[in-house]
Amino acid sequence: MNPTAVDEVFSQPTNGQAPSPGRPDLEDYLYLVAGTPFEQYRDFLLKEVPDSEPNRLQRIAEQWRAASVYLLQLRLTEPAWADNPQIRPLPPELEPLADQVRSDPIFPKAFRLPVQIGLVELDRLVVRQEVLNLAQVERLKQRLGPAPDMRQVFQACLPLEHPTVAHSVQAVSSDTYVFTSESNDIRFLESVVLEPGQVPDLVSHGPIVGVLGILVGFGANHLSAIATEGRIVLNNGTHRAYALRDLGVKEVPCLIQQAATRRELKSVAVGNLRKHADLYLKEPRPPVLKDYFDSRLCQKIRVPPVQRQVKIRFMVESYDVVQK
Repeated sequence: MNPTAVDEVFSQPTNGQAPSPGRPDLEDYLYLVAGTPFEQYRDFLLKEVPDSEPNRLQRIAEQWRAASVYLLQLRLTEPAWADNPQIRPLPPELEPLADQVRSDPIFPKAFRLPVQIGLVELDRLVVRQEVLNLAQVERLKQRLGPAPDMRQVFQACLPLEHPTVAHSVQAVSSDTYVFTSESNDIRFLESVVLEPGQVPDLVSHGPIVGVLGILVGFGANHLSAIATEGRIVLNNGTHRAYALRDLGVKEVPCLIQQAATRRELKSVAVGNLRKHADLYLKEPRPPVLKDYFDSRLCQKIRVPPVQRQVKIRFMVESYDVVQK
């Protein structure tokens, strides 16, 4: 099945001219309009997809309104679609792979809440990610092949290896560094204090008494979700979930964290799930994964590929204090 989208496709530029030299090639993205606040949808299009058409704001409003009206209809016809989805146990042949995931040193640091690994139905997962890169989806599908077996699906969802993506680091000033990657998964991980012996061959212009490390890297990269208040919200791995569903896979292995309270939810949630939890947990029939495949709920857009940057800035102060 191919992702459906409305006939109208925004593109750059809008005056019929060829792209200017040196400009990145455009890529296809899918925007899940339904369930997205109007201001957020409008501002994204105005910033990322320039268009000089005089009635553009009216057109954006009409598109958002049409998707929102259809979502309201779904809330009447299938109000409990996302409620109390089943988590099935893994087939016995996949349990050894799950044990390897659990024994990964990254596992207990990446997932702080009670967690289980089970099979979830893709179409009933609540989704919080508005924008999908369809070029990335196609790359994932090519790696998976047209008919992946359950072992391949497991390894795609819960990989045992953690390869890094191409990235760079640049010193902007003596106290500021910028890490850049094509992957939007690059992030600040944590800060640590190290003994000088933990950093071999480190030499400075004086004896070293300690090393403060600011760790930047990538997430565990597991397809993971948060189960709370009777729903399961996809928290990471949306592109893989979309790609697998597009290949006809209906049920996938997933790492599910159990959040018993809103406080626990906020400790692991990101994006709109953290800011607007009621939209995903209280509203009847919230946005779910199958909505990405419904042309009445999505818009297909073309934008230049982007890079994620993480800027790290530190401050050093020295001062005297009276000994007690």
